[in-house]
Amino acid sequence: MLPEAGMADLALDGRRLNDATPSSEWEMHAAIYRAFPTAGCVVHTHADACTALASLHRELLPFHYMVVQFGGANVRCAPYVTFGTPALAGYAVEALRGRTACLLANHGMILYAADADQALSRAVLLESLCRQYLLALSAGKPRLLSARQIRAAKERFKTYGSREGGMEGKSQP
Repeated sequence: MLPEAGMADLALDGRRLNDATPSSEWEMHAAIYRAFPTAGCVVHTHADACTALASLHRELLPFHYMVVQFGGANVRCAPYVTFGTPALAGYAVEALRGRTACLLANHGMILYAADADQALSRAVLLESLCRQYLLALSAGKPRLLSARQIRAAKERFKTYGSREGGMEGKSQP
């Protein structure tokens, strides 16, 4: 598949495959593709709620069962380092271990998924959950789900959208 006009096409080692100038964050994207073979699409944004929570250097805790959609009971926050650096790429990969999304302190978020549709859907979900978590924090201390409740949610998602899951007609998140 050829890149859209103006979109940079790079090899994972950074070699330019066309004349377009890549994002300063190309190395972070490439590091994620190298580290996670199931990554078919990487999305990085500076969405408001994700960036706000990341600016607090806070992870997204299990206040809602949908947090498990990113692989665990939380979405970690990678430490701050200057954007576009190999150090940021390394911190992002480390924060993503066992997860498919992380926040980037004082920066934004990054996630990966199997394809572009799933990645976009998950980026919207992460932004919504961060916004909801910030709203809950503004009202007090959110009650977090227990490890048992997180395990039950993960188990339930194994059949989410299938006949045995009892949600016929629902699409997979």
